[in-house]
Amino acid sequence: MEWHEIRDPQDPALDRLAERYRLHPLHIEDCRHRHQSAKIEESRGYIFTVLKIVTTEDDGKVGESDLDIFLGRDFVITVEDKNFSPARKLIDQARGTAQTRADQAFYRIADGVVDSYLPVIDHFNDVIDELEDQVLDRPTPETLQRIFDTKRSLILLRRVLVNTRDVAGHLQRTESDLIHRDLWPFLRDVYDHVSRNLDLVETQRDLLTGSLDIYLSSVANRTNQVMKVLTVLGTIALPALVISGIYGMNLKGLPWVDSPHGAGIVGGITLATTIVLLIILRLMRWF
Repeated sequence: MEWHEIRDPQDPALDRLAERYRLHPLHIEDCRHRHQSAKIEESRGYIFTVLKIVTTEDDGKVGESDLDIFLGRDFVITVEDKNFSPARKLIDQARGTAQTRADQAFYRIADGVVDSYLPVIDHFNDVIDELEDQVLDRPTPETLQRIFDTKRSLILLRRVLVNTRDVAGHLQRTESDLIHRDLWPFLRDVYDHVSRNLDLVETQRDLLTGSLDIYLSSVANRTNQVMKVLTVLGTIALPALVISGIYGMNLKGLPWVDSPHGAGIVGGITLATTIVLLIILRLMRWF
């Protein structure tokens, strides 16, 4: 078995390998035009597969990169992004395991790619737990923006997993003589892992939607509390406003207008009505 590693899709060595193994020009074009969806295509003498490696960046967003694999009877060609260390680490790990057949090497790479999704999923578990605490304790606009950013990242991760599941499903159904029968159980295991990861992402999306609902409810409750306080303050000030408004009209015949103690009497009445109103509001459990 020959394993050819292409670390730069623009490397002329890819053209020489394409001529040597009669690789289809469209597959070479897919290698050089990155950001393809995960897919698998069978051609004469080889199988072409595009897998997606997903990582979490420093800002918490999801980064993705293509890993293209040509599987032949006695050769494997891997094409990775230039200067993308996760792909290099994954291929080094696959080469470190003992294998004598091309399909075994292909399985090691595919299994490593699927296993690399688990740390990303665990990262989002921690993010969602933190968001659930924030929406309950301190719902801020920054928290809302983080919810939307996480939701977009989960949508991207789900799209990758759905396409990867289709690839794994095709692998376990194929009857190509390039994949020996003894690898079929292992390919089914890869499919099971992808399906399980996809279920976890769906659960995370539901939890994130619940966090968004909690955020909106928390903001609405805070608004209701503010409106309640303002209503209570306005109601408490109402007797004083009414009494001062009546005595501020300078009408003749109002009680205690000419009394030297009129100001004190009116102030006492204002204070008494305010106290009575506070008692009524307390009995009504407004505060």
